[in-house]
Amino acid sequence: MFFRMIYDDKLAQAAYLIGCQRSGEAIVIDPQRDLDRYIKLAEAERFRIIAVSETHIHADFLSGTRELAERTGAKVYLSDEGDADWKYQWLSPSLKGRGGYQHQLLHNGDSFRIGNITFKVLHTPGHTPEHISFLVTDSGGGANEPMGVITGDFVFVGDLGRPDLLETAAGIAGVKELAARTLFQSARKFRLLPDYLQVWPAHGAGSACGKALGAVPQSTVGYEKRFNPSLLAADDEDTFVQNILEGQPEPPLYFARMKRLNKEGPPILGNLPQPRELTMDDLKRIDPKKHAVLDTRPWAKFRVGHLPGSLHVPMNNQFPTVAGSFVDEGEPIVLICEANQVDEAVRCLVRIGLDDVRGFATPQTLEQAAKTGLPLAASREIDIQSFQKERQQANAIVLDVRRGAEYEAGHVPGALNIAHTRLRAHLDEVPRDRPLLVHCQGGVRSAFATSLLERHGFSPTNVAGGFGAYEKTGGEVAREAASGVSRSPRTHATV
Repeated sequence: MFFRMIYDDKLAQAAYLIGCQRSGEAIVIDPQRDLDRYIKLAEAERFRIIAVSETHIHADFLSGTRELAERTGAKVYLSDEGDADWKYQWLSPSLKGRGGYQHQLLHNGDSFRIGNITFKVLHTPGHTPEHISFLVTDSGGGANEPMGVITGDFVFVGDLGRPDLLETAAGIAGVKELAARTLFQSARKFRLLPDYLQVWPAHGAGSACGKALGAVPQSTVGYEKRFNPSLLAADDEDTFVQNILEGQPEPPLYFARMKRLNKEGPPILGNLPQPRELTMDDLKRIDPKKHAVLDTRPWAKFRVGHLPGSLHVPMNNQFPTVAGSFVDEGEPIVLICEANQVDEAVRCLVRIGLDDVRGFATPQTLEQAAKTGLPLAASREIDIQSFQKERQQANAIVLDVRRGAEYEAGHVPGALNIAHTRLRAHLDEVPRDRPLLVHCQGGVRSAFATSLLERHGFSPTNVAGGFGAYEKTGGEVAREAASGVSRSPRTHATV
């Protein structure tokens, strides 16, 4: 058996290419939309991709399952375990005349084979109603028991998949506790599996699909039984529910769109977008109200001069999360980045369904255009000493863009709390006619938020050093006791 993880560091997402070396056939599980990585690997190892599957309807990226079926003719294996609201809707020809893919809908206990490799389906709901895992047996090597289990977003290294997303991301009220209790039952069943089984999860550290994922790419059932805090809490249902819901981070705003598109049918991408390089004259004609300008330069350069209305989205592991939370669906995109970063940026964007990447300009082109008269905007920033003074103004607003759990652990008295990944949906809750002082823990997330606020007509000030610097200088700290469940994305204080 050939087994290879293909990992996306920025979304902390793992897809798997599994092939039978005797038959030369392979399956890809949980692919993203830029398929060349999987196809090139399969070709290099002399496999034909004949099947594609996924563990559930994903929220954190746009699935490449439909794309791969369209490209290669691979048979699609998908869960049919969800309720009526969580069934795949794109397998028949009803979606814009496309579809009709060769497919098999899967239920608990079903099996299918790729060459001499058997995949047995386990229904493992809780993260989502339709979620399935796969026990993988290499019968071609003489085995009659599975080697490991592909757990998707069910069991991670050191964590379990969060059960609150249908409520906090997709907006279905009142379901997260029920989902947590369902996850409890799945966790109990997981603990009955043999200890020797390897655990192959869909995410690692940095993913927003859990709160404490480990950075080790895979584990074993026995290790997780002994050391995974969420599995250890699965002795008592009420304790488990409280623990699994408490402290979950606010989901990025684009998660709801991913859930909808992955259920209804991800748009067929075809080739990757090929944005053209923009000239100085092109930059002068850009309308920031009609284009999302993603400026990937460091904050130190962005804040002293950028195209008015640009978004500060540096090319690091937060790039897709910030872009997905700040850019509207279907909005045309212009990049400010180095030429050798364009392919990486485009891949990050199409993985979250932002496909209309029109063009890019290098930082050097932007600087040259500024020297020839292109007006640039600057972002205001103050140090913590100035913040202490300015927040005392009678009408000043302190906007804390950290996660709700961070806010509850300690915050500036009277601060308004909206996580930066949810801010675009809550702009109407931010006063426009009062001084606005924006902070996070250290100044990174607040810089993102400052650019978003500027694009939408606010006049914010970023607080360098953030709450960490505020605490170190002896600033007054207010605290709220944790409620025992994760807060829904909303403001956590009024002023």
